[in-house]
Amino acid sequence: MPNRLADATSPYLLQHAENPVDWWPWGPEAFEEARRREVPVLLSVGYAACHWCHVMAHESFEDEALAGYANERFVAVKVDREERPDIDAVYMEAVQAATGQGGWPMTVFLTPDKDPFYFGTHFPPEPRHGMPSFRQVLEGVDAAWRDRRDEVGEVATRIRADLAERASVYSAGAHHPPAEADLHQALVTLSRDFDARHGGFGGAPKFPPSMVIEFLLRHHARTGSEAALEMAVRTGEAMARGGIHDQLGGGFARYSVDAGWVVPHFEKMLYDNALLLRAYLHLWRATGAPLARRVALSTADFLLRELRTPEGAFASALDADSLDPATGKPAEGAYYAWTPGQLAEVLGEADAALAAELYEVTAEGTFEHGASVLQLLADPQDEEAAERIRAKLFEARAGRPAPARDDKVVAAWNGLAIAALAETGALLDRPDLVEAAERAADLLLAVHLTPEGRLLRTSRDGRAGANAGVLEDYADTAEGFLALYAVTGEAEWLELAGGLLDTVLKHFADEASGALYDTADDAEELIRRPQDPTDNATPSGWTAAAGALLTYAAYTGSARHRTAAERALGIVGALATRAPRFIGWGLAVAEALTDGPREVAVVGPAGATATAALHRAALLGTAPGAVVALGEPSGEDGVPLLAGRPLVGGEPAAYVCRHFACDAPTTDSAALAERLGALPELSGPVG
Repeated sequence: MPNRLADATSPYLLQHAENPVDWWPWGPEAFEEARRREVPVLLSVGYAACHWCHVMAHESFEDEALAGYANERFVAVKVDREERPDIDAVYMEAVQAATGQGGWPMTVFLTPDKDPFYFGTHFPPEPRHGMPSFRQVLEGVDAAWRDRRDEVGEVATRIRADLAERASVYSAGAHHPPAEADLHQALVTLSRDFDARHGGFGGAPKFPPSMVIEFLLRHHARTGSEAALEMAVRTGEAMARGGIHDQLGGGFARYSVDAGWVVPHFEKMLYDNALLLRAYLHLWRATGAPLARRVALSTADFLLRELRTPEGAFASALDADSLDPATGKPAEGAYYAWTPGQLAEVLGEADAALAAELYEVTAEGTFEHGASVLQLLADPQDEEAAERIRAKLFEARAGRPAPARDDKVVAAWNGLAIAALAETGALLDRPDLVEAAERAADLLLAVHLTPEGRLLRTSRDGRAGANAGVLEDYADTAEGFLALYAVTGEAEWLELAGGLLDTVLKHFADEASGALYDTADDAEELIRRPQDPTDNATPSGWTAAAGALLTYAAYTGSARHRTAAERALGIVGALATRAPRFIGWGLAVAEALTDGPREVAVVGPAGATATAALHRAALLGTAPGAVVALGEPSGEDGVPLLAGRPLVGGEPAAYVCRHFACDAPTTDSAALAERLGALPELSGPVG
């Protein structure tokens, strides 16, 4: 019999709708029930593509006896962290402070007043490796609640106070945007953590450092630092050639369990692939490397082929698990790994031997049960044969049971995808990608944007969820709209971005300090208002908002938006030299601030060849965070950067400005490309 999750829009909650655990969705009714029964709340937080969430569900939440005990002694609440990142952030901070680690599924026990008092992540069904079983945890928490209620209350009060104290650090308001010396020191600190052998930073597990790559590319563009470029290029190439990159179908897995990018955790997330698509596009723009171009295009194709929804937006993720045909049971990586025998079945002996050499498939294997994750450590000598093999393997793989798809649409992640696809389509002559970006943006406008101008975070099947947008939704959606304006010249996108950013300033900003909160001032009140300037898998909402505010100010000349961006970047000044790996997007925005950013106004008749050449040269520029405005010389579209910028001798022209003070205009696209740091060999027509 379905529990209370049966009507949820979240695929993750729906995965638990048939559990014998009597799950409640997060809401006042659940906590009122706990108060009425005088029992604690069992809060379980996860997401649909989470491997260990599935494991705990099968081991514990589907167990009738354990579910009966939980139903009797607790009110069980299930939360999709992707729908409610605010709830996840608040309680994950408590988990990490108490245990020194975090992860999903997250298991937290709360008082009926939402105060946490006991924490964990995945608990096994039996005691294992010094960890208690989930049944033992439930029994211990129940005993403490019944017999030592005062002690539980003291712990909960102390944790709430500790969280409030941590939050106050971010709102101190005593910081300034990073100076050039801070940005240089951030580079030095990153170089100490850089893995020169494998690329990336730190050891295993290793996550794609998309935001740090953007900082490194911008720092190189501004200063000429070869060290910054080398770290970006080495990391990009290592990931592209490793098992974390799907060598057959494009796209990237969530992270690598080893330091060498060989064996990934196989879930494929929209946000990772949107960020990496843009990173590889910018690597190509900075270097002209064919590998970066190829990876950018295959990642874009993956997004359109496997994550685009019927409504035109992009689904959240593909699962790590799929059915293993050999066992009939779910297994991680079963869809992606290959044995030599499987290669032979598809290709025949001769091509199988070539494929094994090409993709590093061995008898011993690099993954489980003698299977190998495909790598491409060197470009093939015979490209025609390699493409034939890739196509056959890709077709054969499509016949395997596919991983499940979490098809909810998240506003923030679609904003990241819109920006990446729009830029890629414009620079790599793929108008279908620009069209896909526009269609996704139209869906956000039609379904996620309310008549009051507020964003809803999620939708599914074209139906909006009830959860209010958080800061990253406004910031990343604005980023996507600003990129669409730069590519299309349609001023509506700039206007829409401005409306979202006005909401950020009204509802998310602390006027006294310039700090930004992750939730609006009229959002549901949790035990603390979440606030975090550091990057996680995506840019923090704080620094993403700073970047969008700075870009909007460069288009409009708005001192209000620029000042807000500068104040928000104060926290980056405090963290730049201490933790650059975790403030990468903030450092990238700071590079743009330091450079101006450059403001490029391209004026000319729409569709004219000369206008298009100037526009392409401007978009190819590597000047950090440069903004590109495109429009008719009449200035009737109302974009301030275009106002008063006439044609030159009757010809389309480009104006390069800082703070609306412009150099002499040019009608020469090659001269414009040189001025903006574009590679000469890229500024001609796309080949």
